[in-house]
Amino acid sequence: MIEALGLPRERVSSVLDALRARGWTVATAESLTAGLVSAALTEVSGSSEVVAGGLVVYSTELKSRLAGVDAELLAERGAVHPEVAEALAVGARWRCGADWGVGLTGVAGPDPQDGVAPGTVHLGFAGPTTVAVRSVRLSGDRHAVRAGAVRAAMEHFRHLLR
Repeated sequence: MIEALGLPRERVSSVLDALRARGWTVATAESLTAGLVSAALTEVSGSSEVVAGGLVVYSTELKSRLAGVDAELLAERGAVHPEVAEALAVGARWRCGADWGVGLTGVAGPDPQDGVAPGTVHLGFAGPTTVAVRSVRLSGDRHAVRAGAVRAAMEHFRHLLR
């Protein structure tokens, strides 16, 4: 599965190794990737030591109900917004009792969502002393955008763990 995303196994292993070295855990709250980040992390042997769990919050309602994203934020900004990615990361961390939370939201396409163009992706990260958001524009079909979102999340998370 990792290879189908164009994600080198070594990159995933380096994220897991960095978490393990610090005694940290991670949880995800994923919208457009619908669990692909969690699946990529758990494809590597030994991941159960550091992966606490994850939430698939594809619908706007579940972003609020399961991940704790403020309903007013969702109503005002929409489901695809940098602040929502941040809130998803914070929610994943809190709801799953992990040291780190990773949140992803975006539009895989082919059509825009609430006026947001396909390929727009927001990545949120919440850790012991860090909260960060990264936004990227990806091109291609649904698979390419979703795979690119997983790669971008893994790369940025690896950078934050250094």
